[in-house]
Amino acid sequence: MFKSSAIFFDRLMRRYTPDPFVLALMLTLLLFVLGVSMTPASAKDMVTYWGDGFWELIPFTLQMVMVLIGGYVVALAPSVSKLLRYISSFAKTPGQAIVTVTLTALAGSILNWGLGLVVGGLMCREIIKVVPKANFRLLVASAYSGFIVWHGGISGSIPMIIATPGNFSEKMIGGLIPISETLLSPLNITAVLGIFILLPLTNLFLSRNDIEQPPVGPININDDEVVKAKISSSPSDWIENSRLVGLAAGLLGFAYIGFQISTRKFHFNLNDINFIFLFAGIMLHGTPRSFIDAISTAAKRVGPILLQFPFYAGIMGMMTSSKLAEMISQSFAQASSHETFALMTFYSAGIVNLFIPSGGGQWAVQAPVVLEAARDLGVDFSKAAMAVAWGDAWTNLLQPFWALPILAIAGLNLRDIMGYCVTMLIVTGLFLSAVFLYFA
Repeated sequence: MFKSSAIFFDRLMRRYTPDPFVLALMLTLLLFVLGVSMTPASAKDMVTYWGDGFWELIPFTLQMVMVLIGGYVVALAPSVSKLLRYISSFAKTPGQAIVTVTLTALAGSILNWGLGLVVGGLMCREIIKVVPKANFRLLVASAYSGFIVWHGGISGSIPMIIATPGNFSEKMIGGLIPISETLLSPLNITAVLGIFILLPLTNLFLSRNDIEQPPVGPININDDEVVKAKISSSPSDWIENSRLVGLAAGLLGFAYIGFQISTRKFHFNLNDINFIFLFAGIMLHGTPRSFIDAISTAAKRVGPILLQFPFYAGIMGMMTSSKLAEMISQSFAQASSHETFALMTFYSAGIVNLFIPSGGGQWAVQAPVVLEAARDLGVDFSKAAMAVAWGDAWTNLLQPFWALPILAIAGLNLRDIMGYCVTMLIVTGLFLSAVFLYFA
């Protein structure tokens, strides 16, 4: 039954899943229709909401571009490539390759979601060289599936927001909620540990009951050979190929990180991760010229992010300004009891996440409704917040917004992994539903 369902979803998604950009356009049109038909907003209002929000994610878009470029540049460094090959060498079979990639992505995402996406994608590229019989599409889907735990890790935006003084939801809550009641709660620890066990086993089962072995796709594993500029004897070329210049720049960057850590200003957020990747890349490549060539190679992959993120910002603008997100949250809250509130909130957050693929942005929209309903039903605010957090993380398996970096690294299309992701979504959704019912 499980195998036949997996085959069905894989074939269905490969046949009908459009390009992520087309999907973003379809979501835009869908929200426009829903906003006009289900809310007081007029067609003019919905267009205005869309246009006003279109450029709201520009800073985040640049951050995501730098995540991709920084991770790529580090991976292209000879020493890092050698390390990844060494780790990959422990995988001897397709099943071992799948488990290795899944655990690597899970571990990276627990530390930082950006790190998890990049490391998982890079591992796929290396491990397929060691185990060429592995299903590359499933490898990439397994790497992306590790992203599901990010909101239960130390970079989870919602638990970090509600633990930070002065956050917008502090007055609604009546104070702060420390991470001891969210990330370190029995509910979250159970969810994280369960996913660490369940997800590799699910992906291993998919590999052993291989659905199909179509061509790997458009990726060319050797397409990232850095084209090096010809070296001449001019002073400018000597400077560009000087290891002293590269070392000095790298040391400058890491000196700053050291100062930030010593003064407790280092938060391991997305900017810090990008900063580390960038200056680690400079040092690992040795010379400015090698680093510049690697940057040029990595930059070829950023097109989808630059194109699609503004459209998702517009979608978020329509979803929030039209109050559609609040309507969804309210409908689920009204159908809840004390025992089912966390579960229903988890589901509502999963739906809202398809249109607002941002943890912090989603909490800003759902917090007023969720916290008020939790107060009325006598549910702990910490449990309500983690239900939103895990719902946001869960349906990322269906949301191409976050898949774009790893797809760019792997050189695959969304349709190549979506069928596997649907199966993973169902399995993890059943498990997380049980967790929220048990800790009700």
